[in-house]
Amino acid sequence: MEGVYTFIGSITGEGNGLVIGHLLLVAVIVMWLANKAAVNMRAVPNGAQNIMEAYLEGVIAMGRDVIGEELARKYLPLVATIGLFVLVSNLIGIIPGFESPTSNINVTLPLALVVFIYYNFEGIRKQGVTHYFAHFMGPVKALAPLMFPIEIVSHISRIISLSFRLFGNIKGDDLFLWVLLMLVPWIVPLPGYLLLTFSALLQTFVFMILTYVYLAGAVALEEEHPEKAPEPVVDTMGAV
Repeated sequence: MEGVYTFIGSITGEGNGLVIGHLLLVAVIVMWLANKAAVNMRAVPNGAQNIMEAYLEGVIAMGRDVIGEELARKYLPLVATIGLFVLVSNLIGIIPGFESPTSNINVTLPLALVVFIYYNFEGIRKQGVTHYFAHFMGPVKALAPLMFPIEIVSHISRIISLSFRLFGNIKGDDLFLWVLLMLVPWIVPLPGYLLLTFSALLQTFVFMILTYVYLAGAVALEEEHPEKAPEPVVDTMGAV
């Protein structure tokens, strides 16, 4: 935020340098956490490995209810990586002297584009171009000219929804913290920190679950009109 002191901003100044500096800091923290969890792998996990395994199991459990066990594990690297990046980005802005990269639309928009491009790619790869886009036309052929552009606009709007939801909420949290610290510094803002931490966790969860939902809609398409199984033919002697 312009006019708010940050440690990185004192070096880079305001603008793109400030955002890039915080992005690099988040990337370093995420890689450090991953390395800390994997450097001494044990059969009975403890410390960072235990926390990371609990996190990954939680991500799989989240996806299991949306897309199934197998696909939840398949897309675990994407969803878990996005989750770690968004969570650290959200939380770092709560610390005075730092700014959340996710409070900048230039960060959340590329994240949304990555999800958008990836789930469409996966849908086309698994379903085929014809079947994937045929699903956009709806179950009634007569309404296809109307449904197709509506579905296209609906999918494109997901980019706006993902990016602006995260950006707007985290930007609002940063402004709330800024005003809170100006009005009542020291111990009084502690309840506000708890609220901001919960918001950071919630926004991370929403981004991750929506990624699973969009992937499910792309790769787990169900037939609109499944063929009815043929009735068994019984001969005159009663044998099937």
